[in-house]
Amino acid sequence: MNTNALHYYIKLTRLDRPIGIYLLLWPTLSALWLAAEGFPGLPMVLIFTLGVILMRSAGCVINDFADRKIDGQVKRTVARPLVSGLVSSRAALWLFFSLLLLSFGLVLLTNANTVGMSVVALLLASAYPFMKRYTYLPQVALGAAFAWAIPMAYTALAVPLSDIAWLLFSATVLWTVAYDTLYAMVDRDDDLKIGMRSTAILFGDADRLMVGLIQLLTWITWLIIGFKANLGLFWWLGLAVSAGLFAYQHWLIRTRDRSACFAAFLNNHWIGMVLFVGLALNYLVVI
Repeated sequence: MNTNALHYYIKLTRLDRPIGIYLLLWPTLSALWLAAEGFPGLPMVLIFTLGVILMRSAGCVINDFADRKIDGQVKRTVARPLVSGLVSSRAALWLFFSLLLLSFGLVLLTNANTVGMSVVALLLASAYPFMKRYTYLPQVALGAAFAWAIPMAYTALAVPLSDIAWLLFSATVLWTVAYDTLYAMVDRDDDLKIGMRSTAILFGDADRLMVGLIQLLTWITWLIIGFKANLGLFWWLGLAVSAGLFAYQHWLIRTRDRSACFAAFLNNHWIGMVLFVGLALNYLVVI
């Protein structure tokens, strides 16, 4: 494979734009730390970190394959490798299945329950790209796909799925719907022209209000997790910072400018990081 071809495959998997990796990774690491009530061990951290990278990359590939005939009509996606013919559909499918195989190899390093749950992860990741053709809630499907790593983290550590696990799952689904709606607001005009569906289109002029309400529900769920898990000062500090970042995102999108909505979407990386760092410090430092 020459250097140019490698560059096209990197663009196809979005490894040059790791925001999706971060947004999937922070809740996954948080689940590992909550399940283990502290550091879950280097092997589990490596397995799930590599799994996040591989599955997010696979998701990007199958998403571009599903949208290869419509991405050319969307300003943000017109230069994607499948649209411009720099990567063939056949090559993209081979890459997708190769990434899935590598991911499955990682899951085999855990236990039978986690292997079984990985089938659901595969179904969610494969189905999401097609949802915007049939429902105005594809962001919910994405949220479920991103959040499924949370119960998998618990089963991998052989920890029963508690209320805390499902609260974190629910918070992650809600958070994903909120930030992916910001992302969908970038493409809304183009999506309306080509007949695609999203929460940004569903919410219409109430988009900022609905994003705010979903963020509030997310934040309240994180609040409940803090109480149920008896988390300390660092978690509450992280939660306070996350509230400020949510407020900043609403300032950014006040005019619904495309670039501002995209900046607000990207800002969610910091929310996930702050919450995870607060959680990790909670178990590392006793106050």
